[in-house]
Amino acid sequence: MIPKIRVVLAKPGLDGHDRGAKVIAQALRDAGMEVIYTGIRQTPQAIVNAVLQEDASVLGLSILSGAHNHLLPKVMELLKANQMDDVLVVAGGVIPDEDIPGLKEAGIKEIFTPGTSMQKVVDYINNNLLRK
Repeated sequence: MIPKIRVVLAKPGLDGHDRGAKVIAQALRDAGMEVIYTGIRQTPQAIVNAVLQEDASVLGLSILSGAHNHLLPKVMELLKANQMDDVLVVAGGVIPDEDIPGLKEAGIKEIFTPGTSMQKVVDYINNNLLRK
């Protein structure tokens, strides 16, 4: 039996809106993934701790607050410091196109903006896992 893909889904920073994250969580569950949703207002350290504790293969970050250029690179730094470079990190939310290249340079593998289909997110995760 193939083990389920374990995904930690987190809302970094002070963003209190999580409807989109819950929709993504359900879509990933419907696709057969195990999803651990950490809830709103998470610190980068708490997010990385959750990934470590849950032995997740994927980290999904949902952010609407505009603090993506500060919070997401911090999460990536902490993952690297904890030797978790093999975790596939994706992000979604309201992220301006001009900020995407810098976030990818920081190590975020893909950015999903509003209007992205759930199937595209599922397919991306299934086709790009780093930790098998």
